[in-house]
Amino acid sequence: MIPIARPILGEDEFAAVKEVLASGMLAQGPKVKAFEDAFAADLGRKHGIAVANGTAALHIALLAHGITQGQEVLIPPLTFFATASTVLFCGAKPVFVDVDRASYNMDPTKVVGAMTRKTAAILPVHLYGQTAEMDPILEAAAERGIPVIEDAAQAAGAEYHGKKAGKLGATACFSFYPTKNMTTGEGGMIVTDDDDVAAKSRLLRSHGEASKYQHVALGYNYRMTEIAAAIGLVQLRKLDGWVKQRRANARALTKGLDGIEGLLPPSEGNWMVHAYYQYVVRREDVFPRSRDEIVQDLTEDGIGCRPSYPMPLYKQKALRDLKLRGRCPVAEDVIPGLFELPVHPGVGPAEIERIVAAVEDVARRD
Repeated sequence: MIPIARPILGEDEFAAVKEVLASGMLAQGPKVKAFEDAFAADLGRKHGIAVANGTAALHIALLAHGITQGQEVLIPPLTFFATASTVLFCGAKPVFVDVDRASYNMDPTKVVGAMTRKTAAILPVHLYGQTAEMDPILEAAAERGIPVIEDAAQAAGAEYHGKKAGKLGATACFSFYPTKNMTTGEGGMIVTDDDDVAAKSRLLRSHGEASKYQHVALGYNYRMTEIAAAIGLVQLRKLDGWVKQRRANARALTKGLDGIEGLLPPSEGNWMVHAYYQYVVRREDVFPRSRDEIVQDLTEDGIGCRPSYPMPLYKQKALRDLKLRGRCPVAEDVIPGLFELPVHPGVGPAEIERIVAAVEDVARRD
């Protein structure tokens, strides 16, 4: 089986973990600080605040920007559940902005129309490793005087108009889950140039402690461990090379799939660098097999393959039970056709050939 995703861990990561274990310092300490500084510096950001996971990063960032009861935050409907749930954790309401048919990211032409007097922030997602079309989103936010918080959980290593993902909005949030472009096992990072947002984030991630046992705010236990940070420091040094390999694999897949009628490979926007966290193909009606049949056939052929997110977020039971509603016809149209193929750096030329041959074989079935 060629796995759809897998973490790449080697002797450098093992040695870094052994160093931490030998030190006896396992909770948040100097390794976390070093990882924060290195990650922020890589993006050209002033502050990095490491947390336990990407969901914690989103939750803390929203709170640090003052998102609260009675407000609204614009988000896309095609994304992981945490983009919506963290808005709800703050007492605010997620408002769904439909996606662009080519990139699957928030459609910037629909942002202004979704705004109300309650809109307090915009939370675009850089889905599958490609940034949202940020300039018009930033302009719309600036006109209203509200922040743009990047959900860059899937976009480590991506770029937009010469700037790295995470350097585009007021604040950005990353995830280091094992399947991501770089991992810490579990972990997340908030990056910002805003001193006040950074200070609030540091308070909120650790029980609102200003100093030991001095709690000045209600906070959470969202700290990152020294073990996670040690792995992250090693992985950060390898990130650029891995993104280059992902992009090379994506080019090879796209070339191999070219000419297969009814399968649309991912696109790359103008002046963007797609980091290919996932290689997502869209099945169109002329293809002889359904999306679910494609996934089943490829899996049986030893190719890691899975559907993408099954539905717009507002159709998830947890959000329907909260009476949240949305109407995003583009998202509803494209989602049933989306599936993922392996693109990670562990996939080599021989595996690319196997993947393409298996897809070609599926295309010949009826």
